[in-house]
Amino acid sequence: MTSDDELSEMALEELDAACALPWPDIRKITPWGDSFTGFAPSGREVEIERRYLWAHEPEGSVAVEVEVRAVGARQGAEARALITPNV
Repeated sequence: MTSDDELSEMALEELDAACALPWPDIRKITPWGDSFTGFAPSGREVEIERRYLWAHEPEGSVAVEVEVRAVGARQGAEARALITPNV
């Protein structure tokens, strides 16, 4: 696995975790973001950033964004999902 593949895979896994929150909890924390340092499967250190932002369309939806990059790097892998209210 190349390092880009590893970062992309991590971004998708983190996105799944970020989207697993129940809708009421997501609404409570939006807008919000955090970042933390973790380790890739290869053992290298990475920065993981997670953001919950109000989306413009459809109204009331939340855009969930995750970025994983090597420590100190400006670019990495990103993953994004749109979560709509359970109406």
